[in-house]
Amino acid sequence: MRIGVAIDAACDVPHEFVIRNGIAVMPIAVKVDQQRFKDDRDPVEIQRFRDQKLGSRSHSAETDASSVEDVQTLFLERMVKDFDCVVCLTIMATRSPIHDNVIKASFAILKNYRPIREAAGITGPFLMRVVDTRNIFAGSAPTIAETVRMIQAGKSPAEVRERAAQVADCSYGYMLPRDLNYLRSRARSKGDRSVSFLSSMLGTALDIKPILRAHRGETGPVGKVRGFEQGALALFEYATKRVQAGLLVPSLSLSYGGDLDDMRNLPGYGALVRTCEDAGVTVLESPMGITGMVNVGEGAMTLGLACEDHVAEF
Repeated sequence: MRIGVAIDAACDVPHEFVIRNGIAVMPIAVKVDQQRFKDDRDPVEIQRFRDQKLGSRSHSAETDASSVEDVQTLFLERMVKDFDCVVCLTIMATRSPIHDNVIKASFAILKNYRPIREAAGITGPFLMRVVDTRNIFAGSAPTIAETVRMIQAGKSPAEVRERAAQVADCSYGYMLPRDLNYLRSRARSKGDRSVSFLSSMLGTALDIKPILRAHRGETGPVGKVRGFEQGALALFEYATKRVQAGLLVPSLSLSYGGDLDDMRNLPGYGALVRTCEDAGVTVLESPMGITGMVNVGEGAMTLGLACEDHVAEF
């Protein structure tokens, strides 16, 4: 059985990983002022966004996840002919409508695929499996990496979906924002007042950065540090300890809203990479997608891994 993977564009995984594994990306439309962008993990489009210096003034941008109709078109024109089953992985349903849109689209896809496959000379049914990664940005990557690994190992659709759901429950995504005022402005433009004016002003004045965590569909602060570099060091040291303790998936993901070399020069990065190499853990590094930079600001960093339940202290 030919099993494929489709992901939400807000899942931060490397472009080469997407291409190498034939992953379809359900794009997100972004409008900043009069500029329009298609966020589909294409590094050229990400660079076009950065070149225009839009990351610092896009808190009022409009973003539209793939609609029900968009998902139907992608599957009926391409996926039902290329695969016999597709596992769809989305960011947390509590933060985006894409999961619900894929579920709704699946009814029409499963109703209308037969004539299309027959016309292409393909026999047999077409299956869809939809999984909420219960995370966001780099935090969704462990579930995607494990799904790909299970498919390559020849597992059945039921086994792939069950394992993906297990990993999603054990995935931790961390974010370190660079600009609290930007984060507050973006949150307010979306009706989210979780970042207060006072906290953002104090954070800016004292250079205090929160460490935010996404886990099982919920997001919130789990620590604070003074300075972005100190925050990066704290996150890298935390991840190093988790790798040493043992991950549930042999991959760790990083995304950065800027030049990846800037991230690689942050304190603690080298030690983390060496620890991963010693443990046989693959490090998946990617530029943060346009949607990520619009929502959390350019220069932010996110980190994702899957491990046993634990209490993180920063």
